[in-house]
Amino acid sequence: MSTKFFTNKDENTLFNKLDGVFKHNLSINNFDVLVGYFRSSGYFKIRPLLNNVDNIRILVGIDVDKVTSNMQQKGLALFQGDVKQTTQQWDKKFIEDIQQSKYDKETEQGILQFIEDVKRQKIQLKAHPSRIIHAKIYIFRPDNFNQHNAGNVITGSSNLSEAGLGTKKTPNYEFNVLLNDYEDIQFATDEFDQLWSEGVEILPEQVEKSKQATYLNDDISPYELYLKCLIEYFGDDIEFDPNSIQDLPEGFKRLSYQMDAVNEGWGMLKKHNGFFLSDVVGLGKTMIATLIAKQFYYHNGYPDHRSKILLIIPPALKQNWQDTLQKFKLDDAVKIITNGSLHKIKNAKDFDMVVIDEAHKFRNNTAESYDQLQIICKTKTLDNKAKKVILISATPLNNRPDDLYNQILLFQDGNNSTLDFSLASFFSKVKRQYKNILKLADAKEAARQTKILYEEIRQQVIDPLMVRRTRTDLLGNERYKEDLIKHNVVFPETTPPKPIYYQLEQSLENLYDATIKKIDNPQQKTSGLLHTRYRALHYLKPKLKQQYTRADFIAERLVAIMKTLLLKRMDSSFYAFKQTLKRFIKSSQTMLKMIDNNQIIIAPQINISDYILNGKEKELMELLADESLTNPNIITYTTNDFEAGFIEGVKHDHEMLKQLRSDWDKITKDPKTDEFLTQLPKFLAAENNPEQKIIIFTESTDTMNHLSETIVGSIFKDKTLVVNASNRNQLKQTISENFDANIKAKDKKNAYQIILSTDVLAEGVNLHRANTVINYDTPWNATKLMQRIGRVNRIGQAASHIFVYNFYPTAQINDDIGLEKKALIKLQAFHSALGEDSQIYSPNEEIGTFGIFDENIQAEESQTLPFLEDIKNYRRGDPENYKRIKDLPSKVRGAVKNATHKDGTLVFARTGDKGSSRFYMMQADSKINNYSFIQTAQLLKCTPDTKTEPLHKQHYPQVLSALDKFQGEIERNIIDQTQNKSLSPQDKKAIHFLKSITNLPNTNADEREKLSQAIKQTENKAFPNLTRDINKLAKNIKGIKPIVVLENVLKIIGKYDINQHIQADIAEENAQETLPTIVISQSYV
Repeated sequence: MSTKFFTNKDENTLFNKLDGVFKHNLSINNFDVLVGYFRSSGYFKIRPLLNNVDNIRILVGIDVDKVTSNMQQKGLALFQGDVKQTTQQWDKKFIEDIQQSKYDKETEQGILQFIEDVKRQKIQLKAHPSRIIHAKIYIFRPDNFNQHNAGNVITGSSNLSEAGLGTKKTPNYEFNVLLNDYEDIQFATDEFDQLWSEGVEILPEQVEKSKQATYLNDDISPYELYLKCLIEYFGDDIEFDPNSIQDLPEGFKRLSYQMDAVNEGWGMLKKHNGFFLSDVVGLGKTMIATLIAKQFYYHNGYPDHRSKILLIIPPALKQNWQDTLQKFKLDDAVKIITNGSLHKIKNAKDFDMVVIDEAHKFRNNTAESYDQLQIICKTKTLDNKAKKVILISATPLNNRPDDLYNQILLFQDGNNSTLDFSLASFFSKVKRQYKNILKLADAKEAARQTKILYEEIRQQVIDPLMVRRTRTDLLGNERYKEDLIKHNVVFPETTPPKPIYYQLEQSLENLYDATIKKIDNPQQKTSGLLHTRYRALHYLKPKLKQQYTRADFIAERLVAIMKTLLLKRMDSSFYAFKQTLKRFIKSSQTMLKMIDNNQIIIAPQINISDYILNGKEKELMELLADESLTNPNIITYTTNDFEAGFIEGVKHDHEMLKQLRSDWDKITKDPKTDEFLTQLPKFLAAENNPEQKIIIFTESTDTMNHLSETIVGSIFKDKTLVVNASNRNQLKQTISENFDANIKAKDKKNAYQIILSTDVLAEGVNLHRANTVINYDTPWNATKLMQRIGRVNRIGQAASHIFVYNFYPTAQINDDIGLEKKALIKLQAFHSALGEDSQIYSPNEEIGTFGIFDENIQAEESQTLPFLEDIKNYRRGDPENYKRIKDLPSKVRGAVKNATHKDGTLVFARTGDKGSSRFYMMQADSKINNYSFIQTAQLLKCTPDTKTEPLHKQHYPQVLSALDKFQGEIERNIIDQTQNKSLSPQDKKAIHFLKSITNLPNTNADEREKLSQAIKQTENKAFPNLTRDINKLAKNIKGIKPIVVLENVLKIIGKYDINQHIQADIAEENAQETLPTIVISQSYV
């Protein structure tokens, strides 16, 4: 069927019609175009058809309705054909056209050709100022247009764009008609001429000016490109004024680094619903958190809504927080509860914000307190909004990647995150790598690999979710440094940890070595301890053992713990070791009594070792008796329930422990204690210790009591304050008067020089009149070590240096149980992930100062903070050019000489509305390297006189390859978080069980909806303990009626807010917002 209509279907496109008209009508010399929507890239497509056409007129409509509406909203006069407004609208649309065009050489040449044609006046260009033009008309006429020499006219729906022309892979469906009659062409020409006479001319210089406002402006220097990168990366942080935070109470200093932390934390809180405030110990996190909480209070609907804030703290910090909140006049809005009182929060919806101090205490997701806290944090507010969560901790990472992951899950979901990837998938990979590192025999190689692993964690997770600065960061920043000097704040230098060695006499060394072999005894020889009492699950007969998941593993873990505890007590003091041996003997006697009574109690979920080591056997037995009535995991067995070897092993160990005790009772001197007394006057010498005050820490209460008795016999008897959990509160004022540098001078006293304490004083107290920390026994826990040093390394410390002394265990103990290797791995995890100012345990540690403002491992290398200061300084020195560079459009590019990266291209891209960012280094051999911001900024950094070079031939395909890679990552991340969710076998079991319950005939619509939400939250990995509770129930439903099972499931679900926690589910994001765009690019020639 022959028709004059066409729809862009198949080959019947507008472009092909235009091509046919021009090819078969060579006399056409006039081409008029009336469109409401114009793309210069569309013009480029038809440009080859216009080589022999001398007169081209293009009339473009503008969105009159929108312009008029905007002017009315601003209270301006109605838009009625205003020339200035028309040209401005054209200018805006033309710039958008260029900026949104495809980034390739062909499209760019087309745009430039269009601009050149306008400048040469091959094209006359006008914009209609007052009519809403929806018509699309293309008129073709010869010079001697008449009835006998007519032309053509096309009208319909197609705009002059690639989609309208039908040249895209997926063209628009259009409806157009081609007319040949003279009357039709004349009518169209008359209408066009009338509209043309009303149009506003777009002058060539206007088009050239518009071009200069786009990425096609070639006048951008490499230095301006570097500055543009910094502006786009740091955003609002550049223009933040620390002085904008007002109303600091009397006695508080307005320190710029703290005000910047407030701004940065506030941004993270808005974007991610939570963040870590992790400045190193002693930099004022309490004040920073209070200022952020206050800002939230006044920006969360005040005064109509009075936000409620829940503050969760260790008991030791309560008074300090109460004082701070009162001074900042926020105490009425904040409810304070201690870590152990979470169960008292009956309605979590009441709170809009949760602040957790010492948040690292909630790093273990198997603890009941973690479950309680997660339920509080993820229960939405009364107006159904996600809570804001601030996690305060200088040490959020103890040693395992799980430490961070579990804390992040207090405000994120494992498979539904505000980050642009699946946290569950990422940490699953990281945890596997970490387990492999722990198996390495070489401590230095383990530390090296840990550093690399935590570098990745820092870039992916820590940087976007954590505010963290070290003292070295602050002193390396000129603005901060000047501000600290202005406020008379001096940071002391922390010297490398100094080892204190003690020698063992030959007979003692022989006993020491023999004891280690007996305790460790990996071959289970009868010459050593078999630890049978702790392998009870292993010895159960097969049918009974099946009741316990991984029974042998649990037994071996318990044995490993008990071995380590015994050896650590040896390291602490011989006195502590002897006391521990007594307790182990008493514990074995208890087991022997149970064997004699033919009633052997097994309780795998109770920390039996803790009771034994603290001399609480009586309390343990009472607990076991009570728990056995209600806890199905506590079971009483008979001797017949165990395999051969169990009873004999318990008896063997009892005799071996008695022999060890007998051998050690003959040791009356401890060379470690002797060395301590020798060193004590040196620790207090005024040469390095101006206040002559020291803090001595030990893990063991037995060792503390032993040292206390030892000091009583010295000249320091009356100068020593012994602090433990039972007397800390009573001694609070005395501690402050003698060791807190921040109290008023008139209140300071010098009655005591020495504090001897367990870790009850490792947090929540200022002890910085002392500048020396002595770790009598190393706790093998990086968190505790850092917290200890943080007691003396605080704002207000007057000494120039901080000293740390560690009493080293022998090489033998290190070789046998690898404690030093484990300590190094833990500390290296901290250094590589978070950055620390100083080595804490061993001089072998590598340190770096990066945190949130730094991207590199080594302290001497560049950090993020200097780049932020670079752009801030530029803004202060040249605000006009700063504004000009800030207003440069996206896609700006350039090239410089660089032999290392020759023929490569650096690309900075991100998703819409300043979402996720990526940096890619496209190499000449087509390899693509993911770069960090630091690597990018270092490569771009140059001097103002650096010259621009022409782009090389591979620039465009390399940039497009980077965008393709980014798009692929986005799509994979969306699939990971919506379809291919990272689910463990336990997750899948829980989901399968919940689905089976959903299909029960007795469930109603409301119950099915709750079950459906619980399934979704399990898939999202929102609540780890929801999965555990469901699976625990699923294992014990045999013989229970389905209706009762349903009731129990709903009861479990009822504990959790199972509605979606992350409000904007990634699956529902606008596709445009996830489309990557070019920010800047730079090629190398």
